[in-house]
Amino acid sequence: MPAELRFSRSDSGQPTPERSVAGLRLARWCASNGWPVHPLAPGRKTPVANCPECSAHGHARTACPCLAAGRWCHGFHAATLDYDRIEQWWGNTPALGVGVACGPAALVVVDIDAHQGVSPKRDKALPGIPIGEHIDLSGMTTGFHSLAVLAALRGEQSPADDASTLRVRTPSGGMHVWYRATDGRRWQCSTGAGRRGLAWQVDIRAHGGYIIAPGTSTTAGTYTPVGTVRRPAALPPWLAQELQRTGHLPAAHIPAPRPVPPRAREAVLAAGGGRDHTSRLLTALLTDVADCSHIPEGAGFSEKLNRAAYTLGGLVAAGHLTAPEAETALRETAEAARPGQEQRSGQIIRSGMAAGAKRPLHLGGRR
Repeated sequence: MPAELRFSRSDSGQPTPERSVAGLRLARWCASNGWPVHPLAPGRKTPVANCPECSAHGHARTACPCLAAGRWCHGFHAATLDYDRIEQWWGNTPALGVGVACGPAALVVVDIDAHQGVSPKRDKALPGIPIGEHIDLSGMTTGFHSLAVLAALRGEQSPADDASTLRVRTPSGGMHVWYRATDGRRWQCSTGAGRRGLAWQVDIRAHGGYIIAPGTSTTAGTYTPVGTVRRPAALPPWLAQELQRTGHLPAAHIPAPRPVPPRAREAVLAAGGGRDHTSRLLTALLTDVADCSHIPEGAGFSEKLNRAAYTLGGLVAAGHLTAPEAETALRETAEAARPGQEQRSGQIIRSGMAAGAKRPLHLGGRR
């Protein structure tokens, strides 16, 4: 979170003018990290409502024209990295909160609850790990406790105490621990997943869900960063093993997202020039385009490619990468996602980069 952002709170918990301005800055900061953002209802932690047309018909998002038109219907599915759209959404409605779509952002967030209550049943405390009758569970009253026990069993530090990554205290006293997925696996949310669970009162936010951006305020309070680290560390290997053990990967018959093609990935690495910040943003944009390969129609391919081209055009104008590097990455990814549409894709890439070049995107310095 940018140091200049300051969040205040009125006695009623409603957004103040200071917080309203910060909402736009926060959304832009998230997008600059490669985290697609979508609006949350003012003062709440849920997405803004669909437009009347979507609400009345209840149609599936894949058949909805709103997303391609730049509207915020369908919650986190509307998340974007497009700075123009972000300016439009938060500029016109500054009291909106900020949500981050975890899947497209390659985020795995450990959501720890602190609802003081009766200790869990033995088969629910740590799913898949037997707990003997001789072990006293009376002191296990929150997710902090169950996660600490799991970490201790593995000889590891609890994520709640991991000062190397972004941690966010929630208004209810819980914590969101942010990590980056670095191995290309499509980690799944545990919320509402029935048998899938890491530990009692501990959920996972990943593909199929969103997380509230640090600094966002609701009527209950502000989501406040803990410590000094403001970016996610890589998902620890031991935690990845636990997520796999507890079913946080898709079933075998569900295809994983198509990876960015090798030549495009090489262009990404070259463009990054050793700077993780730029490479992460490029990878997030190109992965969004590459994922369209799984859906022949209705995937928003043109909009996603245009968004990527626009952003890369801004990066080129700011000196973060060269035009050939950007064009190679975009062309390779587009051809893999939509074979046989090279001419159309090329037009989208050229027009998008030309438009983006008018707004240089600075990510912390030029070459």
